[in-house]
Amino acid sequence: MRVSLELKDLAKYPFLKESQQFIGASTDTLEQFLSGASGRIAVRHAMERIRISLRMGDRDGSSERIPSDSIDVKLSISGYVLARIIISCATDRALMERLVRYEAERAYTYLLDEDDEKRRYVAASVGLEMGTASLPVVQYVETVAGLHEERWRLINRDVAQGRVTVSPQEMNELLKEQIRVILLRQLPLRVPDKVCSMLELQVGEIRTAYQKTILEQFGAVEEDLFPPCIQALATALTAGTNLPHSGRFALTAFLHNIGMGPAQIIELYCRAPDFDISKTQYQVEHISGRSGTEYTAPSCAAMRTYGLCIKSDGICTKVNHPLNYYRLKKRKEGKKEPTSPSD
Repeated sequence: MRVSLELKDLAKYPFLKESQQFIGASTDTLEQFLSGASGRIAVRHAMERIRISLRMGDRDGSSERIPSDSIDVKLSISGYVLARIIISCATDRALMERLVRYEAERAYTYLLDEDDEKRRYVAASVGLEMGTASLPVVQYVETVAGLHEERWRLINRDVAQGRVTVSPQEMNELLKEQIRVILLRQLPLRVPDKVCSMLELQVGEIRTAYQKTILEQFGAVEEDLFPPCIQALATALTAGTNLPHSGRFALTAFLHNIGMGPAQIIELYCRAPDFDISKTQYQVEHISGRSGTEYTAPSCAAMRTYGLCIKSDGICTKVNHPLNYYRLKKRKEGKKEPTSPSD
């Protein structure tokens, strides 16, 4: 399939092979490029790209000015490449997840306005078959593996002759997810130590910005604001009860998602009667992203399936995820005005 791509398309979809070919091979090494004026400008573009990825929800690709002249397009694509390099140097899977989610959301924003031919071309570049009302079962299952809404489960889909029926809107959503999966699969890049040393300042800034973002989203960890299911798991662990695997996963992923570090989580597990430091460290780091995937705590529907949804309260009826419960409870607590002590 061949389509006519404009310069601005290369900036919109920097993961295309045409975009990479456009910035071309250079006689300069990466170290020489970073030391030059163009490299310093590209690093600024990369840092802004990463910062936006950490603020997902505050801004999206639609507010971005898309360059159309050759120099600006090259800087934009270089910024994309360097953002991936900086994140790879940080060796933090959570940061990689944030970046690829942003890139997928950004591309999705533009793809919605493209004609069918260009949308199919971008889809083909990431290995997704579009242009039909269905997908092969194997491809569908692989693509939705990271989507946790009930509607994506194969049991809830129409399947005929080895294909899963997908609506046009759902196909666009699957394209966004496929872009995310492919870009994440490519990370971390193998970056020479010398290059990472040159970007040490930027890596430090991004790590600090990420911690600040987590604190802004969830604030200090407050156990009394945990949803009932998570409180029950934490209480059981403190009481010396052996948790089932599903309970350990849910608790660990939740604590990681709200900003608790691996060391703090491991300390909590020290109270378990079957505590094994090496096994616990492996499990916690695996769930926290060292495995290549940063896991999100199970949804309320999944918690019910696991038999972990207990002592539901009024807030539980308003949310579909333990993290949303915690956010809502945090927000409500923050709005409470201090009261004067009674006389």
